[in-house]
Amino acid sequence: MGVVNFLCMKSLLRGILLNTAVIFFAALILPGLSYSNNFQVLTLAAVVLGLVNLVVRPIVKLITLPINLLTLGIFSWLTNVLLLYLVTRLIPGFEVSAFYFPGSTYQGFIVPAMEISLFSSYILSSFLISLLTSVLGWLFD
Repeated sequence: MGVVNFLCMKSLLRGILLNTAVIFFAALILPGLSYSNNFQVLTLAAVVLGLVNLVVRPIVKLITLPINLLTLGIFSWLTNVLLLYLVTRLIPGFEVSAFYFPGSTYQGFIVPAMEISLFSSYILSSFLISLLTSVLGWLFD
């Protein structure tokens, strides 16, 4: 019984550390995602994000299952956006906001400057958090 509890605690701590790193790196990349430069807010957001993914995500996925089947899974990005919105509402200091993208050019490929709306910022943030979680989870597995 002691080994099982140790493995559960190890998995829980690993998930919290992974979520903390993901939110930290996502906030570095996207100017619209912030955690008030406070480690406590960052850690609390990581814990709540983990709990929301563990408890709320299965319920939301079950409710949106018919729409997901009709859209062949493309609608699942909205689930991530809703869960991120829930976390930002629960944790004061953890915010997603609209921002200005100054544009970029790389070897003839041009991305024009644009204003990123709040909804688009949530979409970009949830996509980046999902991507970083997958990559870091794969690296440290």
